Amino acid sequence: MTRPGTCHAVGGIVSSLAGTWRLQRVIDNGASMTGTASFTDLGDGRFDYRERGQLRLADGQVIDAERRYVFEEHADGFSVWFAETPPRLFHRVALSRIGPSLAGEAAHFCGDDRYDTRYEFRADGSFLIAHSVAGPRKSYAMETSYVRALM
Repeated sequence: MTRPGTCHAVGGIVSSLAGTWRLQRVIDNGASMTGTASFTDLGDGRFDYRERGQLRLADGQVIDAERRYVFEEHADGFSVWFAETPPRLFHRVALSRIGPSLAGEAAHFCGDDRYDTRYEFRADGSFLIAHSVAGPRKSYAMETSYVRALM
């Protein structure tokens, strides 16, 4: 587990995320989500990512939400796969050191819609994932912040 004030290792970032996290998501259409996310070791540098929580829509309606991915660690970062059979690549991220943090970006096309994603792993042990989606069917931005859950 990464402790506050320690630097992340680029090649070990996903394994440092193993465990449970509290997540807070803000979507620019007025929606938001709170919940938990977990990274579970599957072996061979692969980790199951599962999030669950309450999604509050802009109109105030609250619904249960869930999402899954598989993260695969690489020496220079990681890949994110949709948790489906057969697995399908969402994107691959190469990380760079920016001060005490690690950051990386990736793009994914879903038809004519483009997903631009930014990851930031901070020295205090928290991390952030931001998506900006643009295209003929989708247009929104969302930012999810993660802090280690106390167990």
